[in-house]
Amino acid sequence: MRHDVFIAGYGGQGVLLAGNLLSYAAIHEGRNVSFFPAYGVEKRGGSAMCTVVFADGDTGSPVVGHPSVSVILNQLSFDKYASKVKPGGICIINSTLVTSDGVELPDMNLIQVPMNQRALDLGDVRMVNMLACGAYAAATGALALESLEEALKKALPERNHRLIPANIQAIRAGADAVPH
Repeated sequence: MRHDVFIAGYGGQGVLLAGNLLSYAAIHEGRNVSFFPAYGVEKRGGSAMCTVVFADGDTGSPVVGHPSVSVILNQLSFDKYASKVKPGGICIINSTLVTSDGVELPDMNLIQVPMNQRALDLGDVRMVNMLACGAYAAATGALALESLEEALKKALPERNHRLIPANIQAIRAGADAVPH
């Protein structure tokens, strides 16, 4: 089975870390992975996006024109990329910062998760990316939450391993926020 996900937001939201985490979780599950990060020249505030492709066999190109799943963390990214999700795909949005009112997205499952608000409820807005990963896992079933939790050891630098319990809490909060 082949899975692809496109994640977009602005620099500082942890888009690339989210992509790394999904990649390491897929590797943990024995899959082949392609990870393709892209970001603006600004350190924070510029655009940030990445594509992760994972499969039991060959992953093919990490460049995906019409992803099966998109995780959109800010309004500018939604306006630019939401319509690119393939028919029948899933678009998970950070509904704290993204409004989809009046936008026609036929043949797409739009999942709204108030990621910024949930991260603030947990005490740290920087957890938006972990909520996004948990929401992705719950919405798609492509990765197990346990694999995401295990992957934190590789995705986070060792100096930040003390934050793993808080990240696990955020991953689970993201998964719990997806309507079932």
